[in-house]
Amino acid sequence: MDMRTLYLKRQEERRIRAGHLWIFSNEVDIHKSPLTQFASGEMALIADHRGAMLGSAYVNPHSLICARLVSHKANVTLDAALLRKRLEHALHLRERLWKEPFYRLCHGEGDFLPGLVIDRYGEHLSLQITTAGMDVHTSEIVDVLTDLVHPSSILLRNTTPSRTLENLPLEQRTALGNPPETLIVPENGVHFQIPYLQGQKTGWFFDQCNNRKEAARYATEQHVLDIFSYVGGFGLTAAQQGAASVTFMDASAPALDYAMQSAANMASCPASTIQGDALQELGRLKEEERRFGLVCLDPPAFIKRRKDAALGLKAYAKANALALDLLEDGGILVTCSCSHHLELQALHRCIAQAAAKRRLHGEILYTGTQGADHPVHYAMPETAYLKCLIARFHKE
Repeated sequence: MDMRTLYLKRQEERRIRAGHLWIFSNEVDIHKSPLTQFASGEMALIADHRGAMLGSAYVNPHSLICARLVSHKANVTLDAALLRKRLEHALHLRERLWKEPFYRLCHGEGDFLPGLVIDRYGEHLSLQITTAGMDVHTSEIVDVLTDLVHPSSILLRNTTPSRTLENLPLEQRTALGNPPETLIVPENGVHFQIPYLQGQKTGWFFDQCNNRKEAARYATEQHVLDIFSYVGGFGLTAAQQGAASVTFMDASAPALDYAMQSAANMASCPASTIQGDALQELGRLKEEERRFGLVCLDPPAFIKRRKDAALGLKAYAKANALALDLLEDGGILVTCSCSHHLELQALHRCIAQAAAKRRLHGEILYTGTQGADHPVHYAMPETAYLKCLIARFHKE
């Protein structure tokens, strides 16, 4: 396959030589290789300013990230053979680590398939394709997955807002079979009922599996508050480990209904819900002088873009301060961030500053990240997005 060449400006190749997969539009020498000459999704050779080859990438001239490498070798194209090789490699890792087929099967750049996310729910697959270069290969992806894991259904959940940055439409459609409205997801001994067709992202957040298990170690005989609970991931895992009670808090009434349905099928553990804006409801609980032995805070990404960092940091600081106000003396706070623009130390400072203001002594007991089914690309810190801290706080 003959490919045109995309040339980088002088000294812009260093990050690519170190293994990174993204090329930004301001790094391209548009005099040697005008971006407008490339079609959306077109394969191209990547070269430095002297013409030395750096690899092969697909291009989107309309996006800030205008090219994403699929190989650090020249003349490698993204086709069915390469997709199968990379997906087989990804599947092999998951099958080594998981006894049941419930996990993220492909994690984009972490599995060297930029723009492709696949979550596996037993015999059902949920896909998110976020880039134009991957989108043009949708039918090949479906064919490879059908042959590789023989799913009953494949759902394309192409509703993530990042598609708009690639000039792609937002859509949800079925590529194979008949995806169910709801599913049961087994994790850490709990069977979660999830809204598969209408839920958040791909329906479930596999990335928090290890952190939910760790947090539940502190739940025995404790009153637990699960903030931004969605369908009850942290709270139900805590209930499974002997919590005295669990309170789920979320803005979504349907999500809370699913949490309560799952709770009804478990061993006796009183469960209740609070539906509404979390920050407002936390303030109300503070006024009511409610206290909990374990508070789990897993908010959505308050920082979606770097320019939102200052405002997002204030939101994280406020949420963590309110969560601390609801802890019993000696209680445990589980606090998370899925914003890759928020560094771990910034999250640490949020709770440290709130604790100091309240004259609380704090001990960090655990630092966690995403599970192995969300692998971090060695040269891309952007793929290490999830942070989780577990800390105990008591009065001085």
